[in-house]
Amino acid sequence: MRPTANDRADTAVWDVASPRRLGRVAGVTMAGFGVPDVGAIRMIPHPGVTLVLEFGATRPVLDDAAGRRQRGSLVAGVGFGYGGAVRASGENVECVQVRLSPLITRAILGVCPADLDGTMVSLDDLWGREASRIGEQLSEISSWEDRFALTEALLARRRRAGSFVDREVAWAWHRIVVSRGLVRVDQLASEVGWSRKRLWSRFQSQLGLPPKRAAMLVRFDHAVHRLVAGHDPAGVAVESGYTDQSHLHRDVVAYSGVTPANVAGEPFLTIDDVAWPNRGTPLAAAGVE
Repeated sequence: MRPTANDRADTAVWDVASPRRLGRVAGVTMAGFGVPDVGAIRMIPHPGVTLVLEFGATRPVLDDAAGRRQRGSLVAGVGFGYGGAVRASGENVECVQVRLSPLITRAILGVCPADLDGTMVSLDDLWGREASRIGEQLSEISSWEDRFALTEALLARRRRAGSFVDREVAWAWHRIVVSRGLVRVDQLASEVGWSRKRLWSRFQSQLGLPPKRAAMLVRFDHAVHRLVAGHDPAGVAVESGYTDQSHLHRDVVAYSGVTPANVAGEPFLTIDDVAWPNRGTPLAAAGVE
């Protein structure tokens, strides 16, 4: 992990852990964080639903541009943090962060990604007393592997049987993720045998955003991680399917609130290679039977 500058947290002193094995619940990835001082880091949009289970001595705080503030465990919708408008802060923060494919979000969390609409909601509002109970249980465990095992067991137990997403929508999501966003909506509609209008409507109502926006978010996610890895912006633009470097620049600024040159130092992204070594793979696989 690289140290950061200015008002950003020094990720070099973060305790970051990831499970030693892939989880048994498809569409779920998780990481553990122990952070002495979060500072005020910018949240970068991600193509998945985020579940944060906090159990530290103090509760992390998230503030958005509208003045809303959320403390403690929460759920955030697909693309949360658009425009770099959400900041996380706190001291002595400890949490398990779970990334969920939108295909399984309703089955596990009991809320449709469309209802989240890219914003955040307290886990207490969704799970009631169970939200604080899982925090208490995590705080009593000393190892990250045991915390991951407890979290996975919780998610597996909560997962309801049945399909909450059309097979056609699941297939379209899978194609978007696997292609890194380089697929046209009319092509997706043709592949699943639906009209463009029907795919657009079902996709948005079940996953929380229309297919074109989903493809743009997945493309951005791929491109921004290539920038963090040190690749040249011009090459990243070509590889990621942008018209040119200016197009990449506009997209990165729109999603993250900073330029491609600066986004490479954002703590939310620079820890990904450690926290999410298999980043993205389960998000594509879940829900496609």
